[in-house]
Amino acid sequence: MEETRAQLIDLGVQREQFVHAIAVLVGEPATGFHIAERPIAGDPPSIPTGVPSELLERRPDIAAAERRVASANALIGVAKSAYYPTIFLGAGAGVQSSAISKIFNSSSAQWSAGPSANEVLFDAGRRRAQMDFAVAQREQATALYREQVLSAFRDVEDQLSALRVLEQEASVQAKAVDAAQKSTELSTLRYKRGLAPYLEVLTNQTIELTDERAAAALIARRIVASTQLQMALGGGWDSVQLPAN
Repeated sequence: MEETRAQLIDLGVQREQFVHAIAVLVGEPATGFHIAERPIAGDPPSIPTGVPSELLERRPDIAAAERRVASANALIGVAKSAYYPTIFLGAGAGVQSSAISKIFNSSSAQWSAGPSANEVLFDAGRRRAQMDFAVAQREQATALYREQVLSAFRDVEDQLSALRVLEQEASVQAKAVDAAQKSTELSTLRYKRGLAPYLEVLTNQTIELTDERAAAALIARRIVASTQLQMALGGGWDSVQLPAN
């Protein structure tokens, strides 16, 4: 009995640490912050079937990865635009031919091209390299984006599987707790009528306590899995929580 009391005191230390952590999350000082004790009971919130994958778009990591792809894609356009020089036309400029190649023809007196035209013609492949670099950046950002999305789906599936398996385990554990309680009641009756030693009662009480703690731990694991599922989805799992944009 004293060993059990010591375990209860030790759990009190963990509880205080969790209360202080919650205080930080809600923006309150840990000093004076208190949460009333109450038994763990009930099941985590039920999850509807067919959770929409669009919910994952709310995750900050996925949104950031998607924006990096868009940024890298825009940089390709910037690099490509460097191929087209800014042509400065003289006062008497006029188009003599529709062929764009004649822009750089020295015999066309109507055009007065600035120095940028020569820079494009003789850049030793610098713009080509910049273009390749921009494409490589886009490919890298796309690969990272794909990896981030796959990781997000893995996180969701992990927690959905955990909730499903833990629910089955909790159902079996509840039967074990019920059987242990009945065993304790019967051994207590046997002891009171002189049919069994008190050691039998103590043994069954110990088994009952172990089963009850295992059942409580399963409830806590299911609550944690439910919370982690909401984190994996970027929030709740209701489609009405999707952002408008």
